[in-house]
Amino acid sequence: MFNRLNLSTLKIIAVVGLMLLGLISTLAISSFIKTTNIIKNQSIDSQFVIHESPQKIIKSKWIISSAQARELVAQGATILDARSCKILNPQSLLNATCIGWKEFSQSQSPFKGKLLTDDKVLTEKLQAIGIFNHKPVIVFGNTINGWGEDGRIVWMLRTLGHQKSFLVDGGFAALVKAGFPTVNFTKNNSPPRGDFVVNRNKNWHISQNELKTSLEKDNLVIIDTREPQEYAGKTPYGEQRGGHIPGAIHIYFKYWLDNNGMLLSRDKILEMLTEKGVTKDKIIVTYCTGGVRSAWSTSVLTDLGFKVKNYSGSMWEWSASNADIYPLNRE
Repeated sequence: MFNRLNLSTLKIIAVVGLMLLGLISTLAISSFIKTTNIIKNQSIDSQFVIHESPQKIIKSKWIISSAQARELVAQGATILDARSCKILNPQSLLNATCIGWKEFSQSQSPFKGKLLTDDKVLTEKLQAIGIFNHKPVIVFGNTINGWGEDGRIVWMLRTLGHQKSFLVDGGFAALVKAGFPTVNFTKNNSPPRGDFVVNRNKNWHISQNELKTSLEKDNLVIIDTREPQEYAGKTPYGEQRGGHIPGAIHIYFKYWLDNNGMLLSRDKILEMLTEKGVTKDKIIVTYCTGGVRSAWSTSVLTDLGFKVKNYSGSMWEWSASNADIYPLNRE
């Protein structure tokens, strides 16, 4: 009986050993796959984004990579889809809320580019889409075919006092490539109601009159972020007059993107800016037609460390005003 007991014990030990060996092997394979995926995902990030911890991101950055977005989402960040996802984009990211910049802007011409003036209304709208004071917000768009709507939303949130809002480099395509799950868009996601309260920050906004009185300042650089034809005088989007604000230089906002919709390297963008005389000792104002493309440009420039303000009234407002007081050039 003693020998039989020893034999049974040995069999049990052998079986347990095999089970442990299998478990260890499974964990090792899982770890290898996870590491491989991380390495593979790192290759989609552009050279623009600085890879920092989420804590440092919140303190200093406006633009993050898809990998950094994944970290923030794991911590409970709110996800906003700034594309026209109800009409043109049948898919969105899981748990993303689809919004449009016009929902938060004035509806009457020529002020359609300007934010709503009633802070209570804006607070209600932002709480309804799940914006919290303590939670980061990541915003994505269509970087190749879009108009910079994601940058407009980030600029808006920062201007209204939410300093933990971020633009994702490469937008929707980069996030999908990084492994974010997608869903077919059927209706707007219903997030938990937020607690954010608007507290405006004037650092990144300039009014029409403020810009007018600043035109003669030596340290001011005005950047027209529209297409070349618009800068030259074309009016394809309902502007009352054509041309550009006196003294404005032209940098179309998509000049800073590669063919895949990713931002160029920081060094490359800084080189382009230096060639145009845009340096960090200057005050920069961006504008476009209705403050969308220019808001995206403001996000990029602010992330690079420039002092920059978005003129959200832009050409819709400026061109509708008295031509003697608010002139436009075509040269």
